[in-house]
Amino acid sequence: MEVAPNINPPVAKIVDFEKFRYQEEKKEQAARKHSKDVELKEIWLSPRIAQHDLETRLKKADNFLKRGDKVKLTIKFKGREMAHPETGHQVVNKVLDYFGDRITIERETKFEGRNLTTIVGPRK
Repeated sequence: MEVAPNINPPVAKIVDFEKFRYQEEKKEQAARKHSKDVELKEIWLSPRIAQHDLETRLKKADNFLKRGDKVKLTIKFKGREMAHPETGHQVVNKVLDYFGDRITIERETKFEGRNLTTIVGPRK
């Protein structure tokens, strides 16, 4: 096995290939063990949500963020609620004020059909 192929003369080392492969697999397993998969959790809200319901959902979102997951906030508009999209933006602003500087905004607020969505993640 070549240790340093770019040096003149190249340096080589005789190794047991099965042992080398076993050690490489162990290194990869250890690297995977310490990595964390970040999940995307979704919280549904309404533009006319009551204060207590909003607080309950924000506590749940706060738990997700503390675990290191990202949270997708979806405000679902029904029927004539689409005539007043500013109410949805007010709810988003309340949520962002609640979290303050504990979050980073992964994706800005935008409409996707009848839903107003934004994605937030925990601050590193």
